[in-house]
Amino acid sequence: MDAELKSLQIDRAAKRVRRSSGWSWVFALVLVGLTFGAGTFVIARLNAAPEVQVARVPAASMSGGDAPILNATGYIVAAHKIELAAKVVGKVAWIGVDKGDKVREGQALVRLEDDEYGAHLLEAQGQLNNLKAHLAELDHGSRPEEIARAKADLAQARANLENARMTLDRTRSLAGEGVLSKQALDDAQAKYDAAAASAASLEKAYELVRIGPRQEEIDAMRAQVRQAQGTVDYAQTQLDNTVIRAPVSGTILERNVEKGEFVTTGFVGDRGAKGYVVSLADLNDLQVELDISQNDFAKLGPRQTAIVTTDAFPDRKYKGYIEEIAPEANRQKATVQVKVKIAAPDDYLRPEMNASVAFVSSGKTAVPVKPHVDVPAAAVRDHSVFVVIDGKAVRRGVQAVIGGEDIIVNPPVDLKDGQRVRPKQS
Repeated sequence: MDAELKSLQIDRAAKRVRRSSGWSWVFALVLVGLTFGAGTFVIARLNAAPEVQVARVPAASMSGGDAPILNATGYIVAAHKIELAAKVVGKVAWIGVDKGDKVREGQALVRLEDDEYGAHLLEAQGQLNNLKAHLAELDHGSRPEEIARAKADLAQARANLENARMTLDRTRSLAGEGVLSKQALDDAQAKYDAAAASAASLEKAYELVRIGPRQEEIDAMRAQVRQAQGTVDYAQTQLDNTVIRAPVSGTILERNVEKGEFVTTGFVGDRGAKGYVVSLADLNDLQVELDISQNDFAKLGPRQTAIVTTDAFPDRKYKGYIEEIAPEANRQKATVQVKVKIAAPDDYLRPEMNASVAFVSSGKTAVPVKPHVDVPAAAVRDHSVFVVIDGKAVRRGVQAVIGGEDIIVNPPVDLKDGQRVRPKQS
């Protein structure tokens, strides 16, 4: 037992060796971590984006003898914007255009329900046909059969008149001899007078049938026909107006209705019937709307030439001239509104775009306009500059600078194309 207990005793020396060996491993791991962190810090510092000074290149200015006499900013507008409305009220049955579509003059854009207008047209056409038939009857006069009948009636009346005359003569003779009474003579006289009146009436009727209707009656009927024709034309126009067509060729700027919505020609509510169906304009007829300070207004004149640029496409230049000057000034702004017509617009221009206008002297318009850009000399290296694009330095030739770029001033010697940089505005 004693021998076994002695074998179970703890070896203090071995314990000290094992403990010192564990601390060595911890120290080694800490040392490796510090070395790795320091290396990463050094690499990050070496690869960090350098901070560079940048300057915004101003927009191109004019040279070649046409120095601007005035610069102004405004908005591009359509010279003639049309909000196309309906001439009749109704519900939209079909719409065939959408925003941005190009349309030609006369093209059908919207159709309204037309059942009611078609029924009114049929009713008016029926009334017109009825009056036309009456007018034709009056123009043609009496038929031969009607004239023959009136003539026969007149002959019968004349025969009755002759018989009544003979009876009256005989009765008068017998009454004078005392054979017949005075009453018999009166009766014979009355029958004769009635036969004479009937014969006279039928004679006039025969003449009217033979001559035909009076000219005044024909003229009155013709007036009624013209009135009915006007009613038909109006009903046809109302029916035609259910199809809304483009008055000019242009581009759809806004679509204001959908199928099933009600269109009116009168009062328009916020959520009720619509007052117009689409708006369109000819985008080949654009202007720049400017507010010119009254202090600068004297520098301009009618048809003053100008160069137009936009913020969206600063490298594109458009020639223009003053087309319209407001007849009165704006008292609150102390400005005068001027509209510059763009001579040859293209698909890059859109209404409501920001635009800059450089007016040039009217006496120097024959000299070609050449844009130039001022680049700081400190930014040029070997006929190139570095432009900051998406946080990277991009090398670009000086001739390629168009204005509006952020270029690096005094670029570092070791700066490379495509290297990340931290711009600091100069």
